[in-house]
Amino acid sequence: MLQSLYVKNLALIDEIEVDFKEGLNILTGETGAGKSIILGSINLALGGRYSSEMLRNEEEAGYVELTFLVENEAQKALLKEREIYPEDGMVVLSRKLIEKRSISKINGETVPIALLKEAAAILIDIHGQHEHQSLLYKKNHLTILDSFAKDAVQEKKRKVSEQYRVYRTCIEELEASESDETKRLKEMNFLDFEISEIEGANLTIGEDDELEEKYRRMVNGKRITESIDEAYGYTAGSGNSASDLLSRAIRCLQEAAHYEERAENLYEQLSEVDSLLNDFNRELSDYRDSFEFSEEEFYEVETRLNEINRLKAKYGNTIPDIFAYRDEKVERRNMLKEYDIYLENLQKKKKEAEETLKLTSEELSHLRKEAAKQLEAAIKNGLLDLNFLDVKFEIVFRELSDFTSIGKDEVEFMISMNPGEPVRPLGDVASGGELSRIMLAIKTVMAEKDQIETLIFDEIDVGISGRTAQKVSEKMALIGKNHQVICITHLAQIAAMADAHFLIEKKVVEGKTKTGISLLNPQQEVAELARILGGAEITDKVLESAAEMKELAKRTK
Repeated sequence: MLQSLYVKNLALIDEIEVDFKEGLNILTGETGAGKSIILGSINLALGGRYSSEMLRNEEEAGYVELTFLVENEAQKALLKEREIYPEDGMVVLSRKLIEKRSISKINGETVPIALLKEAAAILIDIHGQHEHQSLLYKKNHLTILDSFAKDAVQEKKRKVSEQYRVYRTCIEELEASESDETKRLKEMNFLDFEISEIEGANLTIGEDDELEEKYRRMVNGKRITESIDEAYGYTAGSGNSASDLLSRAIRCLQEAAHYEERAENLYEQLSEVDSLLNDFNRELSDYRDSFEFSEEEFYEVETRLNEINRLKAKYGNTIPDIFAYRDEKVERRNMLKEYDIYLENLQKKKKEAEETLKLTSEELSHLRKEAAKQLEAAIKNGLLDLNFLDVKFEIVFRELSDFTSIGKDEVEFMISMNPGEPVRPLGDVASGGELSRIMLAIKTVMAEKDQIETLIFDEIDVGISGRTAQKVSEKMALIGKNHQVICITHLAQIAAMADAHFLIEKKVVEGKTKTGISLLNPQQEVAELARILGGAEITDKVLESAAEMKELAKRTK
């Protein structure tokens, strides 16, 4: 249940905190006192739309916080699926509202607005002033039925959605493939050209890297050979090269090596240096020879590289990419060559997808019809409680001409409110007040089904009075026995049923208008009922009537 609401710096609210009670919580007040602001604040905390105009004048930030006591095990399980865990049995939803953004939190931890909304849907259900108007649209009737039958139809709806996606893909492939023969031949000619161009190039993987290295060496070859020639002249050339000078030094040491062991060691070392230098000179010469190439060879390398780069620009950044492009086009060409077979296979695939989708849609429809019987009975009982005396309520199924992602069912709520009259579409028969009561009956049924603890009704009394208002008040009291109900009302009959009665008032404090809310004691409740009944002038008789109404309400409950 919703334990408390805290609001700061929103519209006419400076700062308020409300501790709601179990059972039926009634909110009343003069028109314009700020009842809608209270409900709007709750909506904001639950992830509703926010704009900076909602902030109290001259304030930089607003704040809304809802504290829920969670005792229902089903709710705990649903929250756990979203990794939300009550702390000491409490879940706190809050939202800080800054000029151009908001910060949502659950139990003090910042969360995405989507998660806040999911948590809210588990904990509370809000019926807005004009929500009953949604009953005028048939598409909403199927949504209500599926919500009622949620556990029974959930898996089938998932399968239908997946199978519908496969079915639509088949249709789109067929539509894209049904081109005329001229276009097909034109495409085949173009594919032949591209495939022939790639295969005619006789590419090999790694060839481009080898050619680029070779081309780079060719371009830099002259400069490299000049450096090599100069180095070779110093190490192996005639005259005063390192090799000549080393040979002279060896000859000089050769004679000394005969007389001294140390001289012999030095002679051997110098001989090894000479041997190493000779090996170096041979490798240097071979290295230089590797840079010798003809103009014809350079032209061939350059031309081949240009061809490969041209193909890369058209078909892929690498040679493997070009091969992949070719393979794709070969597959497409083969498909076009065997076009009749391809279309036949595609038609077969589409037919199989359609049959599978049809079967699952029929199974889903069967489950919906079973649930519809239960929903029909539950809503009819609820309508009888709300002063629809001879009401007939039916859920009619029609099959759509084509599949949708949720099956082939079209559902419409039908009603007859007078004896002898056939059932007709809800929107053609019911007035605003009747729609409001029908929605109340539906909300009651759905709350029982979904095990939602807290229900909020914003002016559920629109368009009703007299005996009907009394019936609605009794229904609200009945709901309040198993749920926490928070109801904004203008009717004394509903207000009299309150387990907790809150008065919303607008006051001027230090030149500023502020909205406040307070819990009424029994005497104050009677006075507020008298205000609702008596209007501008509250007489003793009006007070007596209010007290009597409150006493009768206690007996009814």
